[in-house]
Amino acid sequence: MSGGLELHGDDPARCAFCSRQAVGPCASCRQPVCGDCCTLTEGGAKVWAICLDCDRRGGRSLAGAWRGLLVWLGGILAALAAIVAIVGWLTRR
Repeated sequence: MSGGLELHGDDPARCAFCSRQAVGPCASCRQPVCGDCCTLTEGGAKVWAICLDCDRRGGRSLAGAWRGLLVWLGGILAALAAIVAIVGWLTRR
């Protein structure tokens, strides 16, 4: 026994593209990627790594994701406003 820590069965994650040791997941598809098989995002508050496949599909910019979030939140606010309007109309009757 050497007295050092040993890993048993916990292999480090491997890159989905080149099989080297991965440094983290792709921000879009969540596949493990190494530093050579990813690009960095643009237009966000934080920089994220995107795999080369997602980058080819136009995943480098996060503008679409932000727009989708704003549309989703706007839909919730519109539904709540409609409920408030209906309840207000029913209580006036």
